[in-house]
Amino acid sequence: MTVHDAIGVGFGPSNMAIAIALEERLQQRHPGQRARDAFNAVFLERQHTFSWHPQMLIRDADMQVSFLKDLATPRNPRSPYSFINYIHQQGRFSAFCNLKSFNPSRVEFNDYLTWAFAQLRDWASTGETVTAIDPVVESGRVTLLEVTSQTADGKRIRRRTRNLITSLGGSPRVPAAFQPAMADARVFHSHHYLEGRHRNPGARRYAIIGAGQSAAEIFMDLASDEANHVDLVARAYAPRPADETPFVNRIFDEEFIDHFYNLEEDQRNAFLQAFHHTNYAAIDVDLLHAMNRRLYEDRFLHPDRLRLRMRHEVSAVVPRADHVELALTDLNTGRQYQQAHDTVILATGYERLLHQKLLGEIRPYITDFSVDRHYRLKSVREFEPTVFVLGSNEATHGLSDTLLSVAAIRAGQIADTLLASAGQFDSPESPAATSPASRRHHAHHESEASPSL
Repeated sequence: MTVHDAIGVGFGPSNMAIAIALEERLQQRHPGQRARDAFNAVFLERQHTFSWHPQMLIRDADMQVSFLKDLATPRNPRSPYSFINYIHQQGRFSAFCNLKSFNPSRVEFNDYLTWAFAQLRDWASTGETVTAIDPVVESGRVTLLEVTSQTADGKRIRRRTRNLITSLGGSPRVPAAFQPAMADARVFHSHHYLEGRHRNPGARRYAIIGAGQSAAEIFMDLASDEANHVDLVARAYAPRPADETPFVNRIFDEEFIDHFYNLEEDQRNAFLQAFHHTNYAAIDVDLLHAMNRRLYEDRFLHPDRLRLRMRHEVSAVVPRADHVELALTDLNTGRQYQQAHDTVILATGYERLLHQKLLGEIRPYITDFSVDRHYRLKSVREFEPTVFVLGSNEATHGLSDTLLSVAAIRAGQIADTLLASAGQFDSPESPAATSPASRRHHAHHESEASPSL
């Protein structure tokens, strides 16, 4: 069985950025040679074709990050995989410049990612769902990892690797009150928004649960049809603006991660709480103004069609034959009442725990699922493979961890680590510009209780 230098689980933006960094590094070292012939890596992707948050590709919904923070530009501004190169190849460079905006539409950015995915197909094996990751034990040491995947027709494929990269994204967060009703097609998460609307073509009375960017975008999308009645239900006192001011935005820079990682745990927790509304339960200011304008116009055009039910809590969700009933409590007054809706949409965010289930078989070799500064899972000395965990490290790496903001720089660091471990080169930029044995010692030593510490 061939042993891979690296296997990636998922081929979304984070792992695509790593593939780009590997390709560009290897082309510098091996001009004219196919990158994958010099470094045997493969990324396993469940989908056959690329689509990024497909159920939220709503018209007029913009990105919340600059187009310059794409898959490659922060690491290599001359990369052929940049958004600028994409927009130039599409013949829209001048037209895009005339928009005078750093924030492309989500539909356009999805098209950019799809364009990049098509060029990176050589790195990916699509239509494979990873079902298991098992340790390969030799003489009491885990020397490799065996990755099992399954194709749509049931075929099982096993591969072995020295390095593993997991980038699994999030799974919809469903509050307890809604969980008993999730089997009803009329109750669904924003992760399934467009599909859910398609399944409920006759719906006219909507409830949106949440007060963040997704909730606001869905509210505006539904409000654009004057036949719809839309309630936005949230515990907050009012929809909050996202803080996009320059000094606050520095927390999303790569340079800030070192500072944040080196703080004590209680300091990190306090920081995350203080800046929570830069990324969660907050709405872009321009979208807030658009919502307010829509609500104002409807006050005299269509009274009571659109409502913000702020400071409200949902205590129960009861599917009825002809509607879904929400049991609501007004937290300001204590009043309890029921409200009927055709469809209930949860814009309640995501949980990022999928990697813990997937990596369950290596649990005996790790103390917890924490990673070091360079995203390597901490493990015991007897565990030789390196496991990179991406997108689940907000507690140690800050609010940028789940965002595109640092994807390109992070990808370069991980690519350098991988290539150094394979003996390709020792880069002064790499956090692992050491021998593979030294690299493993550094990563694993942090997780062990040692009398000398």
